[in-house]
Amino acid sequence: MFKKLLCLFLIIMLWMSGIDVKTVLIGATSSVFVVYVVTPLVWHYSISLQRQLIFLNYLKLPFFVDLEQPEKKGLPGTRTFFLETDKNVKVGVWHILPQSLVSSAPKKGTPDFTQWFEKSLGDSRPVILYLHGNAGTRAIPHRVELYDILRKMDYHIIAFDYRGYADSSLVHVSENGVVQDAKAVYRYLKEKVGSSPLFLWGHSLGTGISTHALRDLCLDGEQPSGLVLESPFNNMKEEVKLCFLTAIFRRMPKFEWLFLSRLAEVGAAFRTDEHIAYVNAPILILHALNDCMVPFELGQKLFETAKRVRPQTLPPVKFVEFDAKYGHDYICRAPDLPQMIRDFFRDAEKGKM
Repeated sequence: MFKKLLCLFLIIMLWMSGIDVKTVLIGATSSVFVVYVVTPLVWHYSISLQRQLIFLNYLKLPFFVDLEQPEKKGLPGTRTFFLETDKNVKVGVWHILPQSLVSSAPKKGTPDFTQWFEKSLGDSRPVILYLHGNAGTRAIPHRVELYDILRKMDYHIIAFDYRGYADSSLVHVSENGVVQDAKAVYRYLKEKVGSSPLFLWGHSLGTGISTHALRDLCLDGEQPSGLVLESPFNNMKEEVKLCFLTAIFRRMPKFEWLFLSRLAEVGAAFRTDEHIAYVNAPILILHALNDCMVPFELGQKLFETAKRVRPQTLPPVKFVEFDAKYGHDYICRAPDLPQMIRDFFRDAEKGKM
């Protein structure tokens, strides 16, 4: 009754103000039709649109960064190179040195430059393979902020852009494709690190990529030292369902059919809650309470699922929640994060987890 009275009141006010009520009603009806009918149908039937909005690889942020000169982003002692990860596919990679090695690195262009960097990976310091989220490049400020923290902890960081992103090959993007990139970079590192511990760190979409990649690698007997999942979701269906962008559509009839039913066909299922059962390595999950991109409850749900589906013989999973001030991208600013990571790496290396 109240809603009807409110609508009647608005119509009377429009009429008294001299505005053409018919025009307003037609405009409002058209807007509602576009939002609640056209948009869902376009989403459902356009595989290309779904893929673009999930991967956001066309957003080249920051716009004018020179990926060949990471020192301009505050990362001296960084090597830029390319790896072939698939037929006709190359990805752009940064090897960011630990702080203590920066002054020892040879200058770019010297004969032993590449050999020196590759040899340094086997110096017993932990090596972190970082898999970023969707949109932008490996040079986005919040990613560089994390690299800087980790390098000051004296770790090697390997950061790369998946196919279709940044300076990597501009080819079709799909879950299987980016997972193949991750596995290829991992295997390259495995050949170089020797006895140095090798960890994977995934953020946001990168958590789905890293977990899927490690499922395949572990099934082939290739285990990492550990896995860090920062701001993870349990699967893409629930991420799309609970994302704030779909909030206005959730009560619609056929919501799941319209928005969720074609994710596997799109090449973006990212069933982390299934893949995590096969990751034979200690896992640390980090999630902030006020994450608006990947709801905190999805990180919790992944943790609970992992405890339930992982065999007792596999290393444990640990979940850490962060205050409601770090959001989706800035857990790196938590004062206790460095010690937390040191402890996790130490225990993982010693098999204490």
